[in-house]
Amino acid sequence: MTVSIHPTAIVDDGAVIGEESRVWHWVHVCGGARIGRKCSLGQNVFVGNDVVLGDNVKVQNNVSIYDAVEIEDDVFCGPSMVFTNVYNPRAAIVRKNEYRRTLVKRGATLGANCTIVCGTTIGEHAFVGAGAVVNKDVAPFALMVGVPARRIGWMCLCGLQLKGQGAVTCSCGRSYRIDDVSCCEWRADP
Repeated sequence: MTVSIHPTAIVDDGAVIGEESRVWHWVHVCGGARIGRKCSLGQNVFVGNDVVLGDNVKVQNNVSIYDAVEIEDDVFCGPSMVFTNVYNPRAAIVRKNEYRRTLVKRGATLGANCTIVCGTTIGEHAFVGAGAVVNKDVAPFALMVGVPARRIGWMCLCGLQLKGQGAVTCSCGRSYRIDDVSCCEWRADP
């Protein structure tokens, strides 16, 4: 299959876009960007030079992914969510050599209008709620809300909130071990 690029989109020479990806209206992909297979870049998305997107990443409308951001496979970036890359920007002071790297791990969801402050890592299958401001690392499967974001629970890989502690089974059938600070998928030995 081929890549689908809308006529209004700008894809600079050198950009790599994987098979079956879709680039919608008024998107700009810079020449150094690396985008995996089966990705979708919604209307008015910007992707910088030093950006890597894994496979099956969904970037909704009005998201700018600036330099120093890496997004692993199966991540959802909600409409108008924000990445930063300089911790203390000033218009009159050039700080391109101070970019802090951001990593969004496999399967995470970043809700509409949330902000991910640079230098953080979002754990596997974490769920950042709409409007949250993340300014520190997020544990795998964590459900984060608020300003600043705080963990209020844990999420299943399927996207449902998990209830309880210890051994917990989601209605989808997946099992987890949950304590006060962590959640991990668990499989009983056959």
